[in-house]
Parts: sequence; structure tokens; C-alpha cells
Amino acid sequence: MISKPWRVVWFLFFAAGLNYADRTALSSVIPPLRAETGITDAQIGLAGMLFLWTYALCSPFAGSVADRFSRSKIITWSLVAWSSITILTGFAHTVYALLALRVLLGIAESFYLPAAGALLGDHHGSATRGKAMGLHMLGLNLGLVLGGTLAGVLAEHYGWHLGFWLLGGLGLILAIFSKFLLSDVPKTSGTSAPVAPGTPAPAAEKSVVREAWRYCLRVPSFYCLLASAMAAGVASWIFLSWLPLFFTENYGLKLGAAGLAGVALYKAPVFIGIAIGGWLSDKMAMREARGRALLKGLSFIASAPFLFLFMGSPGFALVAAAMAISSLIRAIGLPSEHPLICEVIPARYRSTAIGIFNTCGSAAGGLGVLLAGIFKEDFGLATIFGVSSFIYIIAGLLMLLAYGMFFTRDMTRAQERDRLHQIA
Repeated sequence: MISKPWRVVWFLFFAAGLNYADRTALSSVIPPLRAETGITDAQIGLAGMLFLWTYALCSPFAGSVADRFSRSKIITWSLVAWSSITILTGFAHTVYALLALRVLLGIAESFYLPAAGALLGDHHGSATRGKAMGLHMLGLNLGLVLGGTLAGVLAEHYGWHLGFWLLGGLGLILAIFSKFLLSDVPKTSGTSAPVAPGTPAPAAEKSVVREAWRYCLRVPSFYCLLASAMAAGVASWIFLSWLPLFFTENYGLKLGAAGLAGVALYKAPVFIGIAIGGWLSDKMAMREARGRALLKGLSFIASAPFLFLFMGSPGFALVAAAMAISSLIRAIGLPSEHPLICEVIPARYRSTAIGIFNTCGSAAGGLGVLLAGIFKEDFGLATIFGVSSFIYIIAGLLMLLAYGMFFTRDMTRAQERDRLHQIA
């Protein structure tokens, strides 16, 4: 029988898949959407920016809510809300309605990840945290691949609306099972701090929002995490939002094939990378406390050179190979992302920290999507994709800076704060 901590992981695996499928399905239906609504490239970029900036602005508030109230209930209601909005998106017939629904989707989805990441940290200690959060990350990336592919195939044969109705309906069905699979960790007299590696952490008690922000913003390694997330967010969301259209315009792929190629080539290798990275992340953390930061920094830097190939307008086969190799290498560092936050931020502040983290990455990603839409006609997507490789190098260097200068001290400080809260 599956233990409670792993039941939570599996539920969040499927919820995460739908979360990312719903937000990225739009990128695979741009041609029929353009034909029906007359939406322009700049407006497509604006839609992406509105979603990501709304998501970014709401994430800190959502994180604070998840530090004060039941994380499992917040996850469930977020799932219901964003699934309902996805269904409504299928009924949109004007650009203005579409833009408004992207704003609402950003609000609804912003409550999921801070609560989900912190809940996983509650249920899993250092010995299993990388694997648990790696599986959750795998769900997110599976949603990217299947969401874009499903939306593109259905749009090609039945119109672009059906994919949104189907994805939203699946989310509402999944929400029914939350009562049986999702649960908070019982509170103790102390706080939400994990008491030992491998020991589930108790659920966060009500915390003062000001106290959480004050602590997070005094952690140097957290600043490096935020800056790295912003750099990576710019590059990642440019690829996620514009690759399907790039393959349609440059290689003549049909909608279904472009949706599959645009997302799968960038994200399918991530499955293998995450599987390796989750195991390797826990191994490196057991060998050296700050080892996850080294792994994540090197994965960014090593993945970047393969994207230079876009600058030379290569054939489809070469682009596919470069994308796959780059994504595989970069994905090895992904499972370390939220565990790093859990290790430098005390347990009772983790949802707030993840909310701030999401804000920075999403806001930067929204700017990247918008700028790509604006400069697409002047420079071309191939040039924009090639420049993104330098952005990934910057993200990696920031992680190595944190590894060399800040992580050891910040981790010790967070552990001491957890012990003090346990005694209190």
C-alpha cells in the first residue's frame, strides 16, 4: 500500500500536469485562433505576459495564505478554479475575452505551486525530498508536452476550443479525488519544521506575513535563487510560447506536429533528466549539504552551448537534436530547485518563499514572451532563441556564486531557526 507521503506526491504529480497543460495549450493553437479572432503576434505576446505577470503578482500573497491555512485545501480549490477558467477559455471568441481569461488563469494557478511545494517539503525530509519534488516536477513537464500536443491535435481536426474543454474537465474530475489522496501533516506544539532527515515535517502554523518576508529577504542565497530563476524564466518562456509557431513557419509542420515538436523537443527529454536529477540531487545533498546548488548551476551552464545552433538557421534534424540534448542536461538540475528553497528557508516560511520565487521567475518570463513577440518580425525567432543560450549561462553562474559564498551559512541558519521553533 502506498504511504500517505507518497499518495500526496502522486496526486500532485497529476495536478501539476494539468496545471502546466492548461497554461501552455494556447501556444499550440495560434494559427486557428488567429484566423477566428484576428489576434496579432504582439497580442499573443501580451496574452502570455498578462498571464505570467498576474501569476507573478499574486504568488507572494498566495504563498502567505498557504503558510497560514490548510495547504491541501488551497491546492484543491486552486485546481477547481483554474480548471473552470480553462473550460471558459474554450468559449472565448474575442481577443479581449481571451486576455481577461488569461488574467483570471494567472490568479487561480498562482495558489497551486507555493502550497504544493511546501506540502511536499512537509511530508518529505532530506532523504527523499529530491525524489518527491523531482516526481512533481516530472508532472509539470509531462503536462507541458501532453497539453500542447493534445491541444494542437484536437485543434487540427475539431477546432481549437475542444482541447480547453477536455483539459478543464479532467481537472474538475481530479479535484474529486483530493479528499482521499491529499492531506496536511498534523500540527505539533511547535511549528512546521522537519525534525530530522527523512522525518515528515508538521504542517505550518499561522505565521506573521511580515516575519516571513523579513526572514526570506535577509538570505543571500535566496537572492541568488531568485535572480537565477528570473534569468531562466526569460529563456524558458520564450521557448515554450513561441516554438510551435517557429516550427510551423520555418519547417511547414501542421498544428498537431508543431505542438508536439515545439513542446516535446524542449520538454520530453526533461523526463529522463528529472529522473536522473532527483536521484542525483539527494545523493549530492547527502555527500555535501550545498551539493544541490552545484548540480543546478552546472546543469544550466552545460546546457547552453547547444542552443547557439539556432543562430545558423540549421535544418530540422539538427535543431531537434540540439534541443533534446540541451533540455536533458538542464533538467538534471530541476529537481534541486524547491529542495534548495526548503534548505535555506525555515519550514514555516516555505510557501511564502516559493511564492516570491514564482513571482520573480514568472514576471521575467512574461517580459521575455512579450519582447519576443515585439522583436520577432525584426530579428526572427531563430536569433531570439540563440540569444537565450547566454541567459541560461547567467542563471548557472548565479547558482555557482551562491554555492561558493552563501549556501552553507544560510542552511545552518535555517536549521537553527527550525530548532528554536520546535522548542518554543
